[in-house]
Amino acid sequence: MYSVGFDLDLTLADTRAGIAATLDELARRLGVHIDSATAIARLGPPLEQELAHWMPAEEVPAAADLYRELGLEIAIPMTTAMAGAAEAVALVRRHGGRVIVVTAKHEVSARRIVEALGLEADQVVGSVFAAGKGAAIRSFGAAVYVGDHVGDIAAAKAGGALSVGVATGPYTADALRDHGADVVLSDLTGFGQWYDGWRGPEIEAVSTVM
Repeated sequence: MYSVGFDLDLTLADTRAGIAATLDELARRLGVHIDSATAIARLGPPLEQELAHWMPAEEVPAAADLYRELGLEIAIPMTTAMAGAAEAVALVRRHGGRVIVVTAKHEVSARRIVEALGLEADQVVGSVFAAGKGAAIRSFGAAVYVGDHVGDIAAAKAGGALSVGVATGPYTADALRDHGADVVLSDLTGFGQWYDGWRGPEIEAVSTVM
């Protein structure tokens, strides 16, 4: 059995419209300026890191709590699956693999999104970023970790997994390669062909050892 880990934002889920709308409402309620277009252009790091660009540090925790409360009503209904996401998750499971979603997003929100999109994940771990994802990836036994951010490359390496980058977020395919991704796909529609090609030799190697 081969377990595969996936990032959430801009890997499995297109959260841009929902995040922008939630940030706009947060800005309205708090009376602060937040350029939501700029914010969604750099999705990946934790929410608190983004909010720190727009308000004093002491105001960030309360703003993050309010954002997450608003997001359950605003962002989740606006979230859609990225191209090929459902098929990628289903393919892993069809071959007997397990799926873990590891994301910087708050875990409650992440679980709601995974459920809303009908993605069958065995485990969802939230509030971790970059190398901080490594412990979850490693403990789950994921052989592969898929993500759109250079932080996801660090996550895969920290978790002892093959890094598969998808150029559907803020980084180009070349940038993902330059940062050390082992495999780069334009999007998840190419995951199936790659996974089938990778999985065959992996299974043969295990069979030979056994």
